[in-house]
Amino acid sequence: MKRSGESVNILTKLKKSEGDLSSTTLTVEHLTKAIKNSIDKQGMPEEEARAMAQHVMNFFGYSERIIDNVLEPEDRDAFYMLEDAGILMTEREETTLYDGREWRIHYWMFRKERIHELISGKRGAQDGSSESGNVYDEVPDDIWSRE
Repeated sequence: MKRSGESVNILTKLKKSEGDLSSTTLTVEHLTKAIKNSIDKQGMPEEEARAMAQHVMNFFGYSERIIDNVLEPEDRDAFYMLEDAGILMTEREETTLYDGREWRIHYWMFRKERIHELISGKRGAQDGSSESGNVYDEVPDDIWSRE
């Protein structure tokens, strides 16, 4: 159990599954590819994705999670964008102070399963795309005609 004031420094590992990335430390290259593949179908320019990946990795280093307080408003905006893409997620921890007040601590963490999906090119339901294509493909043609 973690005591107050103790920090935990854990290597950020991708979840074990098929592929070469199963036991590899999350790198700037991995995050660049995940960011590039998560933005839209055309992707983001390589330079922009790499700059964002380097910026984010500078906060995390080898840590599993970071505290929200270290972020400036501009940085937080980028983190929210990556949360929308499914790359990051937030976590909240509550503790009781000596005077009885509740204190909330907010953290940011990588969603390693989603990052692995984006790296391998698998698009899940989270990004809004689906294997079946357009929702209207299943509607019969005669439904559109008026009689």
